[in-house]
Amino acid sequence: MNWYDNILELIDMRSFSNLWFWIALAVVWSTASHWVLGVPFDMVARARRYGGQSAEDLEDLVRINTHRLLFIGQVSGLWALGFVCFSLTALGLLGFVYKVEFAQAVFLLGFPLSIVGALNLSTARLIQAEGAQGEALWRRLTRHRTWVQAVGMVSIFVTALWGMFQNLSVGPFGG
Repeated sequence: MNWYDNILELIDMRSFSNLWFWIALAVVWSTASHWVLGVPFDMVARARRYGGQSAEDLEDLVRINTHRLLFIGQVSGLWALGFVCFSLTALGLLGFVYKVEFAQAVFLLGFPLSIVGALNLSTARLIQAEGAQGEALWRRLTRHRTWVQAVGMVSIFVTALWGMFQNLSVGPFGG
């Protein structure tokens, strides 16, 4: 047995039994719920609490990010949508038809994030259409964050169930 076999025996390289996958899952959803349309959510709380310059900064940052998202959606939206659909389909087939555990793990991360991406575009469009400012903007961003958190909770729950199922069906020694 060489050193490589010893390391692989010591560290399980399967996705759902790997601690790093679960840390990455937590970090992804924590980050997704903290950054609302590219704006840290603590800015929303600060703008609501103090107003003034904090509210102006929030409105400027939201305006910049919504214009950026909508521009990207208009210029390359169909290409991006095609690439995301292709990637998710390939991951889904590799993972659930051909039983590649790594593809299952990436799919269970990527698919809900694609829903969050669609929510981001929809919220950006609504903010720009309404010309939301002040309290209306804060409510819209808070509602968007709540939806992202709901998608995240469902995603973590489904991933945990699937991961437990995989770990129980494969067993502790990979056979």
